[in-house]
Amino acid sequence: MVQSRSSNLFRRACKNIPGGVNSPVRAFRSVGGEPRFIVSGRGSQIRDVDRARYIDYVGSWGPLILGHAPASVRAALRRQIERGTSFGAPTEGEVVLAEMICRAVPSIQKVRLVNSGTEATMSALRLARAFTERHKIIKFDGCYHGHVDSLLVKAGSGLATLALPNSAGIPPGEARTVSVPYNDLDSVARAFEIHRGAIAAVIVEPVAGNMGVVEPEPSFLKGLRKITREDGALLIFDEVITGFRMAYGGAQERYGVQPDLTCLGKIIGGGLPVGAYGGRAEIMKLVAPDGPVYQAGTLSGNPLAVAAGIAVLRALARKGVYGKLERLAAELVEELRGAAERAGAAVRINRVGSMFTCFFAPGPVRDFQSARRSDAAKYARFFHALLEGGVYFPPSQFEACFVSLAHSRRDLEVTASVACAAFEAAEVPDQ
Repeated sequence: MVQSRSSNLFRRACKNIPGGVNSPVRAFRSVGGEPRFIVSGRGSQIRDVDRARYIDYVGSWGPLILGHAPASVRAALRRQIERGTSFGAPTEGEVVLAEMICRAVPSIQKVRLVNSGTEATMSALRLARAFTERHKIIKFDGCYHGHVDSLLVKAGSGLATLALPNSAGIPPGEARTVSVPYNDLDSVARAFEIHRGAIAAVIVEPVAGNMGVVEPEPSFLKGLRKITREDGALLIFDEVITGFRMAYGGAQERYGVQPDLTCLGKIIGGGLPVGAYGGRAEIMKLVAPDGPVYQAGTLSGNPLAVAAGIAVLRALARKGVYGKLERLAAELVEELRGAAERAGAAVRINRVGSMFTCFFAPGPVRDFQSARRSDAAKYARFFHALLEGGVYFPPSQFEACFVSLAHSRRDLEVTASVACAAFEAAEVPDQ
């Protein structure tokens, strides 16, 4: 049997890269099989090294809201490459992007650019501890905030995919993190009672995307704002996924709740490596060189990432963009629900804005506990049937699908048609 180029590349990769991948969820461990190696993307589609094409709903895990390789981003990158790729010195682009972020996000008065979402959350926690002079952090079961030691407690994303409760290699001192159920204000209140005067911050995905998509219940975010404000703790929104995707001002604009600090990433670099954290000026003034909280990075505010990010944010600022995204996603999810019903598949599809997840779960999914009741074997069969039909969903039950502005109604029709057979395949156990 002739081996595919993806299979050969995976074997080569496994010799020099742990698990053959540079981020765990890419490895197809929870769905079985081998990952496809991608060679190019344009618009709504990607192509692998074996020339198979897929309608893509991963979108580099969210940032490609304009689709793959949009003309405006390619043009911005070409212009910047001619000027240079990295200087280790300030550029005008950094100023422009920072101004755009501060104008867009209601709670951000000052912002610091970094290289990744992990750097953003790590830096925001350090800043919160310095500002409050406290040490404990509250997070939520199934939320993922990057591979920071103190935040890998009951985390979602790759840890959920690999069924790891926590990461090895984290020192006992990181038990300063308290993890409680998402959408459960009573648990938050009890944690504050137990650790009275010791909690520096609550960090939360305002719309969970790393246990699959889970929407905050109506009182949840407002309740967190009230509890933290009364205690003197900070509220941190991790909007690495939701920033500029839920709305131009992120989930905080959509839900009308302003945190003290916000973490951003992905979209603000147009798919290039980037992150940011920002918030109230009185908090941000503690960041070096203005204050004693040290954080640095040679590639922070990299000219290429900044140029791509400016192009994307300009496109997203146009009238009607988010309405179009909402309509496309709503139409697709409605078609998927109809396909699941016809196949007799027990599927709950959670959608918020242009993000959604198909949970093979027996009941509603409102937190990590209910998400973990999902049948991962059914999802794996569903995933592979979609893949064979030319539709690329996340290779994990506990991740989000993303609709982009590049998806056409024809893409949605093809996806819904392929999904009909995929839902049927999911219900047939492997022999």
